[in-house]
Amino acid sequence: MSELLQQLAQVLEQRKTADPNESYVASLYAKGLDTILKKVGEEATEIVIAAKNGDAEQVIYETADLWFHSLVLLAHQDLGPELVLKELERRFGLSGLEEKAQRNQ
Repeated sequence: MSELLQQLAQVLEQRKTADPNESYVASLYAKGLDTILKKVGEEATEIVIAAKNGDAEQVIYETADLWFHSLVLLAHQDLGPELVLKELERRFGLSGLEEKAQRNQ
């Protein structure tokens, strides 16, 4: 796992015990799963809009937001980014059609 992802995962874990009035991430945790899911959905929609507008810089910015909020969701669920990377590694070298067929078995 990249060093940056490891560092970010550690910070997100630490924020679970932080004061929600002093930490954006802690405030998301305090508000619960529905609020976190809403943020993930908002960021995904913002990427779609940026891409439709042909704004590469905004696509990058919104993708960073989506990845960040997805990491918050993973941490909230006591999951880590290494699990997602492991799943991507598992899929590496499979065609999308092969991977999808394996899911249906």
